[in-house]
Amino acid sequence: MQQFYCECSQRVMSHHMQCFNCGRVLGFDPLLLRMYFVTPSDDGLYRDAAGIAYRLCPNRVEFHVCNGLVEDAVGLPPQARCSGCRLNRTIPNVGRLENILRWRRLEVAKRRMLAGVAGLGLFVGKVENGFSGGMRFDFIEDKRSHPEVDLHFVTTGHHDGLITVNVLEAEAVERMEQQELMGESYRTLLGHFRHEAGHYFYPQLVTDIASFTQQFGDPGADYGAAVDSYYKHGAPANWNQRYISAYAASHPMEDWAECFAHLLHIRDAMETAVAYGLFPFPEVATDITGMLEQWSGLIAGINEMNQSLGCGEPYPFVLSQAVKEKLAYVQGTIDRDVASRS
Repeated sequence: MQQFYCECSQRVMSHHMQCFNCGRVLGFDPLLLRMYFVTPSDDGLYRDAAGIAYRLCPNRVEFHVCNGLVEDAVGLPPQARCSGCRLNRTIPNVGRLENILRWRRLEVAKRRMLAGVAGLGLFVGKVENGFSGGMRFDFIEDKRSHPEVDLHFVTTGHHDGLITVNVLEAEAVERMEQQELMGESYRTLLGHFRHEAGHYFYPQLVTDIASFTQQFGDPGADYGAAVDSYYKHGAPANWNQRYISAYAASHPMEDWAECFAHLLHIRDAMETAVAYGLFPFPEVATDITGMLEQWSGLIAGINEMNQSLGCGEPYPFVLSQAVKEKLAYVQGTIDRDVASRS
């Protein structure tokens, strides 16, 4: 993530709601990668230095789950929400206080993902008259976290533009239990959002099925059978020679989504390292091959730093040549999509 500075020169984070130095109210739009600095006015609105008026997102006022602003306009309904919250189709049951904290965590991860795809030049689609044609989100509970709901098991996933996330994933203990149960080396909220975003963007980015099949395998292969086989037998013994994760070996579509997520991981981490002066190179390489070489050096240092503090590796993955080629393929599809709209 790039660095943001308040108008008073204080460094602020994308999820902050107020400048700790001068008290200005902050607002971040992840779709535009823009931070707003506003102050309250006598009419109940908030204005920036140019005098443009904004409202606080209702979800911010009532639940403190976002730091979104809504530009004021004649006829704008009072329930109008910020760009990030407008993507939500289903929010957690806010009648349960623990769900408000979970929702906050979901929003931080969701908005970081949205900022990442915006940084790549991708768009989540228009949100008009509901959610037609755009990315949207369901945050849902099942009986594991709320015995009184009807659903026994909610799986985090994507279908036809709708990304569903089980709110239990926002609980670190529960998420780590699932990580141990599934034998995963990495499981985070942000990782979930980035992975499902990969599924969302697949139809937009992959226009040459033949080249995709050559790189990842047949996307039309029986998904249910493939995933069932993975959960029953696990990944092949040599999966790390061809896949970024064991789960990527389950089906070509999961391989694609994992690679898309990792491209976002890598680019966000490198941008953050540059912003905070931690990048050991003069500049980030513009070509994907050079960028991945730089990433290997950077993440080795980050992993070792964590080990020095007694923590696990934040990026416990090895990029084989086959994986690098897949990441380059994903980046190529993004470059072509962005170029087609320029």
